[in-house]
Amino acid sequence: MAEYRCLNCGKIIPASELNLKAKCPYCSHKILVKVRPKVVKKVIAR
Repeated sequence: MAEYRCLNCGKIIPASELNLKAKCPYCSHKILVKVRPKVVKKVIAR
């Protein structure tokens, strides 16, 4: 499941807590960034 991080308070918010609102439930900040996994992908060049 997707997780988002608030740019203001830094809390991690699961997508299930957002309920169609792009607003932090802790500080009401409107800018959230999707947390990316820390997996490095290898691509073979042709």
